[in-house]
Amino acid sequence: MNWLNYHHLQYFWVVAREGSVARASEVLHVTPATISIQLRDLEKSLGVDLFRKSGRGLVLTEMGVAVQTYAQDIFSTGQELLDMVNGRPVGGPMVLRVGIKDVMPKLVAYQLLEPTLQMSEDVRLLCFEGDITKLIADLAIHKLDVVLSDTPIDPTMKVRAYSHLLGESDVVLVGSKSLAKKFRTGFPQSIAGAPLLLPMKNTILRRSIDYWFEGLDIRPKIVGEFDDSAMLKIMGSKGVGIFPVAGVIRKEVEAMYDVELIGTIPNITEKFYALSVERKVKHPAVLAISEVARKNLSTRV
Repeated sequence: MNWLNYHHLQYFWVVAREGSVARASEVLHVTPATISIQLRDLEKSLGVDLFRKSGRGLVLTEMGVAVQTYAQDIFSTGQELLDMVNGRPVGGPMVLRVGIKDVMPKLVAYQLLEPTLQMSEDVRLLCFEGDITKLIADLAIHKLDVVLSDTPIDPTMKVRAYSHLLGESDVVLVGSKSLAKKFRTGFPQSIAGAPLLLPMKNTILRRSIDYWFEGLDIRPKIVGEFDDSAMLKIMGSKGVGIFPVAGVIRKEVEAMYDVELIGTIPNITEKFYALSVERKVKHPAVLAISEVARKNLSTRV
């Protein structure tokens, strides 16, 4: 039977946390040479490389990131054991590590996460925003518990993960009061030539809107394209152009950005997913997200 040397694992964990052998040696009060020997022994016993050189420093390999996650759990559990033995309260809040796709509307993400804040058990949210490919990679090595996305997992991605549909929403166009007054009457033909703010072309929503315009033979004036949905809304609030939002957050957007409804885009919906490595979701906080979302997003707005 192979035994894990937890002393070596602790040295690795501190180096990964501190970012360098030198800083870890200060924390552990041992020489850098001692730590380097312990790291080599751990890599040899596991049969994998945990770090690779980058310039004059070290960075975690993919396997190193996975081992770091397990080490964090191991030493957190060890601290709980010590707390229990010494009569201190055991445990803290439930932790939910959430990845949020960078182009996903943050108001929608908040609505999806809100049920976790209403749970009887305290929940600590750790939220990370980024490219979906990076988020899926982190999900696959259990660095994240769930990823919130406006698209399911691409079947060409070689990961074992599952897409859970949370619901969908109609898409509407809104604009500042002056623009809404100008373009609301006669919608959608009225928006021919209207100044328009849109997400980038690499999004499903943008492609759907482009097809809709082509079908109506409408040529709006695109004055801005954005990766950041919040920046798009800020520009829209200043009257730069009209812009699309998910109907499920329309009231919040109207209140926050002082805009008004122009019209609903027919036959276009935004879908929202929880991505997980589990075929059947088990994390209590993710279950809360799923249950409330499927109720609130079950009908289109």
